[in-house]
Amino acid sequence: MTVASEVSEAREESINFELTSEQKAIRAAAREFALKEIDPIVEEIDEAQRFPTEVFEQAGKLGLLGIIFPEEYGGAGLGYVEYYLVVMELSRVDPSIGLSVAAHNSLCTNHIYKFGSEQQRQRWMVPLAKGEKLGAWSLTEPGAGSDAAGTRTRAEKVDGGWLLNGSKTFTTHGSVGDTCVVFAVTDPDAARHHNISAFVLERGMDGFRAGKKENKLGTRASDTAEVIMENCLVPEDHLLGEPGDGFIQALKILDGGRISIAAMGVGTARGAYETALAYALQREQFDRPIAKFQAIQFYLAEMATEIEAAELLTLAAAQVMDDGGNVSRLAAEAKLLAGETAVHCAERGVQIHGGYGLVKDYRAEKFYRDCKLCTIGEGTSEIQKLVIARRLLKND
Repeated sequence: MTVASEVSEAREESINFELTSEQKAIRAAAREFALKEIDPIVEEIDEAQRFPTEVFEQAGKLGLLGIIFPEEYGGAGLGYVEYYLVVMELSRVDPSIGLSVAAHNSLCTNHIYKFGSEQQRQRWMVPLAKGEKLGAWSLTEPGAGSDAAGTRTRAEKVDGGWLLNGSKTFTTHGSVGDTCVVFAVTDPDAARHHNISAFVLERGMDGFRAGKKENKLGTRASDTAEVIMENCLVPEDHLLGEPGDGFIQALKILDGGRISIAAMGVGTARGAYETALAYALQREQFDRPIAKFQAIQFYLAEMATEIEAAELLTLAAAQVMDDGGNVSRLAAEAKLLAGETAVHCAERGVQIHGGYGLVKDYRAEKFYRDCKLCTIGEGTSEIQKLVIARRLLKND
């Protein structure tokens, strides 16, 4: 059941973060795009596990695939506050789309922007920011998840560049992406956090291919797959930054990525809440809407309060990022709270729906499946707590 359009104005009395008129217009445009282009096909692309290329073609034309990048590189020239608004609004309708837009912007494209040379930016970043190409970012391996420094993929220096061998898992856009940033160990004898380098690989390169496409619990329209390197010769000019800097680069990229997943979490929580609210106002038991019962009212009140808190914390992190401040702790806090809020609100949404919450005809079931990614992707909730604690103990 499509209900997002019925509750799109449900939060007009919410706290205002003092958005500018331009930011409000961007949010409204993202909301309109989500309701017009995504809402009608949510069930179809979820059930088929189909990456909606047509949606991303339109998103590229609107500038949604280059939100945080300067106009000189084909981007929209906006900041992380605007980025939050876009990802949140997309995720409110379908977290799969929010996730893919986030991964394309924050990870692949941003890595090339932050650490690529001017030539590399022009070659790879510009078409990514314009939405002409789709980006992927491959860090995780079967044996290197939270412990990213445990990477086993190897890059051996040879004449003409580097020879890559290994495999990555859980790569967003692994089977549909055009440009992929891949991490590999370039010096096995170097210190643990200074032995990994980042490379740009392109679809069609010899020895580089997609592996198994994952059959996932949730966010099923966002492509997730293995990528495999088998004697893949990567030219020298595909190396991003200096050899051995890849792990440090990844940590910096993940700060911004966590803001985007926090935005996804807030959007998922809001979608679950609005779906539950609409249902509670329509569903009658004992001759009155279930929204009249205190138990349901308490659920809704808890959900709304948690969403407001997560949104404000995430907006604060986005603002610090735009101001050029140290955002590591704040981004981790925002992702932790937003991710856990998404899970709690999605669970409450199913409970409010009762038996219908288990039926695919109602969006509550999908939000419940989608939400869990928010506590796992780009660092689990447990890793966020470690990041926060370490920063606190350093008085950061």
